[in-house]
Amino acid sequence: MIRPFLAAAMLLASAVAAVPADYSGYGTPAPSREHVAAVRGNPGDALGSVRIKDIVTVRGVRPNQLVGYGLVVGLQGTGDSMRNSPFTEQSMQSMLDRMGVSVRSQSARNKNIAAVTVTAELPAFIGTGSRIDVTVSSLGDASSLLGGTLVMTPLYGADGEIYAVGQGAVAVSGFSSEGDSERLTQGVPTTGRVPNGAMIEREVPGHFNDDGKLAIELVNPDFKTSIRVVDIVNDYARKRWGRPVAQEEDFRTIHLKRPSEVSSTRFMAEIGDLRIAPDQVARVVIDERTGTVVIGQDVQISTVAVTHGNLTVRISELPSVSQPAPLSDGQTVVTSETIVDASQDGGNFAYVGGADLETVVRGLNRIGLKPTGIIAILQAIKTAGALQAELVVQ
Repeated sequence: MIRPFLAAAMLLASAVAAVPADYSGYGTPAPSREHVAAVRGNPGDALGSVRIKDIVTVRGVRPNQLVGYGLVVGLQGTGDSMRNSPFTEQSMQSMLDRMGVSVRSQSARNKNIAAVTVTAELPAFIGTGSRIDVTVSSLGDASSLLGGTLVMTPLYGADGEIYAVGQGAVAVSGFSSEGDSERLTQGVPTTGRVPNGAMIEREVPGHFNDDGKLAIELVNPDFKTSIRVVDIVNDYARKRWGRPVAQEEDFRTIHLKRPSEVSSTRFMAEIGDLRIAPDQVARVVIDERTGTVVIGQDVQISTVAVTHGNLTVRISELPSVSQPAPLSDGQTVVTSETIVDASQDGGNFAYVGGADLETVVRGLNRIGLKPTGIIAILQAIKTAGALQAELVVQ
């Protein structure tokens, strides 16, 4: 009698243990947004140091781009030449015509004016009378915008309407100086910025959460990060309002149902200050132009043996003077002597591999290469199938 009883007890215990975890939506139809179901994850695993508002954007809340065409005046002879930039002369004549000054019968030869493109970003929900920064970029052959002033320029949106007007002194970080035989340029003197240089004249129509429903989107979409945000928000909402408020739609979008007793602004402020630990994709980013290599924290390399040879070819041209023999009626000529030198370093194998970023970096540094060599090695390791990460070449 004891053995059948134990067998029945073990069968009952195994049946209880086989019950799946109570995840929201498991084996049931997707819940409606009006009745958001609880997401019973583990909020403790989601705790981190990054605020939610730093990794998400609110759907529908976005800036808009503005662009305009204008003139920068007051340049010290570094502006457009009227011969090479006829649109600058036409723009100057049109501007003076509007001011009641006619110069069409005269040809302007000064170089203290430059045609520019003015761009700016119109923030969401910004009000009339507020100020924004504008960026000024030369269109013609001006060598520098240093010391110039942007004349009143309307800034247009994508719908062709004027949303702001820019004007003010142009701040340029770069400079250019030249003499008869040498020219020195630092930075980009043909692009500048006008801090608070545009005033908003028209607001973009928009509304923020009139029906209690909000949607936030991850800046870097990721399934694990999306679930972590939902877990930590619902854990906070149960303690704060007695019910969950978040439901994931996919690896980017999360829907929020605002409690009726709290305003939209306060609701987003409280949710945005929650801190999580976002997950990231293992990725290596390479910029071959600048030799920059960025390796993510979760990048792993299976153990491989690597050797790399630096082939250096140096070609030098040395001028040489050939003197004729005395009384030979010859002429002295200058010739060139070419010296070609080729050398190759390296050639020893080294093991590269590791399960964490520190080991990977130590293995790459052991080879003792410059960034260009490391880039070539990473691409070869990826081709060999040993780089367990996404390789992005810019």
